[in-house]
Amino acid sequence: MPGGRRGPGRPQISRTVPPPVQTVGGPQSAQLRQRNGPNMVLGSAPVTTTLITITPIKHQEIPDLPTDHNLFFELIMFFYLVMALLLQYINIYRTVWWLPHSPANAALNFYLIDVHLVIFIIVVLTRRLVWKMVTEFYSSLEVKAVLFWIAQIFKCVVIMLLLGTLIWTLVNMFFNNSVLNLLFLAYPLVSYFLLYGSTLEPNKSTNPPQNADSKQTKDESRPTKPVPQPKENGTSVLPYHKCTLSPDSIRDEADYLRCDFNARIKQVLFNSMVCAYYVGFVPVCFVQNSLYFDVWWSCQHIGFVWLNSFVMFSAHFMPSKYCDVLHRCALHLGKWQKIDHGYSNTPQHVWSDMTVWPQGVLVRYNKGLYKAMGPQNVAYPADSSHARFYFMFHKPLRLLNWLIILQLVLIFYQLYLLLRSTFWNHIITLSLMLFSNYYIIFKLLRDRFVLAKVYSSKD
Repeated sequence: MPGGRRGPGRPQISRTVPPPVQTVGGPQSAQLRQRNGPNMVLGSAPVTTTLITITPIKHQEIPDLPTDHNLFFELIMFFYLVMALLLQYINIYRTVWWLPHSPANAALNFYLIDVHLVIFIIVVLTRRLVWKMVTEFYSSLEVKAVLFWIAQIFKCVVIMLLLGTLIWTLVNMFFNNSVLNLLFLAYPLVSYFLLYGSTLEPNKSTNPPQNADSKQTKDESRPTKPVPQPKENGTSVLPYHKCTLSPDSIRDEADYLRCDFNARIKQVLFNSMVCAYYVGFVPVCFVQNSLYFDVWWSCQHIGFVWLNSFVMFSAHFMPSKYCDVLHRCALHLGKWQKIDHGYSNTPQHVWSDMTVWPQGVLVRYNKGLYKAMGPQNVAYPADSSHARFYFMFHKPLRLLNWLIILQLVLIFYQLYLLLRSTFWNHIITLSLMLFSNYYIIFKLLRDRFVLAKVYSSKD
């Protein structure tokens, strides 16, 4: 009635959007959207809320595990490959000299072995050892030092000697073999030029990505020079990780590390293929047509050499420090999982490339709904390369576990063959190959036990 006391007004329904997530710098602003409500655009200033927080990532400091120096590793690889080459020749040219009427008086048919081919293969297997010696042996001395010039003269003599030996062996094989067999020797060289071109340092072909839209300053966390830096006692030039909350810097670092990892994997695959090719396949190609030998066992030996070389090169090119850098970057990069249905009443946000998203947040990106899965998430929701990078490295021991499983399967298979073998060449081959495999698995398990204890510990 007029003039009467009015009752309490009708309560207003709040249409406030959920608290915003942390936005890191930049002129762009994060847009938040709540279902059945209007869009709201925040200001350009960074916003921090206490209701939705970003969990800080604490990285575990791993110890400096012992790693082989480049020269020492190449020396070990050279002796291993020479041993595998001799074992392959034993498998091909073995005899049954103990039989009463056997025409052979020795364990091998030495007169059938092409000595020039053996020398050629051994020289090819020394290529990495010689290159590391040329680039690293006394390379840190001053130009005025006497040892520096003595080392340079020694390097030139070694290179000229190896080149002369290669030419001498090729000339002799040209008169004793067909052209087709000689073409087999050049196949890895053609593959190298197809993969790397004319460069002699394939590991230096990877450059860090450049972002033309971002300006680099000394105070920003993004590196102002190529990411990799040398380790004092390490095996190669390894990148480092610098924690930052800048989404652009994290994505650039992830892109660079992904390219660097792909380049290392390409080196591992190429070098292991070359080792198996010259050690196992080339001797089989030059076998006389009238000679009978166990083809399956020789082909199996090729697989053993390839797998062992793959594991050895992988452990050398991707040591524990390198895997830890990839793991740290993956934690900052994060991952998005596409949601096809459900979550109709859950607050949803519009994805922004300048925002660090916490775990469990739902965002809209290109008409799709995505859920943040990592502790921090700055990856592009629909970028498959970011998703693969997170899958590979968000668990720090995943790559090491794969290498250990591969090596253990190989060891158990060789032990099984050894128990069933009755031929003398099979027993010698498997015994020596197992001896080298034990050394590899020892180093992998040692790193695995130490790193598992470090990553499982909590501050």
